[in-house]
Amino acid sequence: MPSSPPLSVVCALIERKGRVLIAQRPPHKHLALVWEFPGGKIEAGETAPEAVRREIREELRCEIRVGDPLPSAVHTYPTVTIELIPFLATLDEDSDLPHPVEHCAIKWVLPEELALHDLAPADLPVVQSYWRLRRVCIGP
Repeated sequence: MPSSPPLSVVCALIERKGRVLIAQRPPHKHLALVWEFPGGKIEAGETAPEAVRREIREELRCEIRVGDPLPSAVHTYPTVTIELIPFLATLDEDSDLPHPVEHCAIKWVLPEELALHDLAPADLPVVQSYWRLRRVCIGP
């Protein structure tokens, strides 16, 4: 039986003043209270940049400028395999600050502080790519 293709999911690494935004999943959802880069599924007819703008608008009630993509990563959870497509982003000049609508908390962290948070497994390769891009050294 052929396996189905991975579900395409986008996320934004929203940068501001040397920090990046992470969001904490609500207690009643899969991966309860785990931190993640905000985003979600690509809908039919959407490009990945359109999807990440829409998801951030829905989840954080703010507008972003989508920048360069980082390498995508495929991760298999027990019930689904996803292809996570990350984008660097910044807040639009006229945007409100992010406000958690679908998450229980958000916070701005220094890139090296990402290692101190319980991040979603699919986000871990994204963190590694981000650290390489931002030349963050963790460990010996």
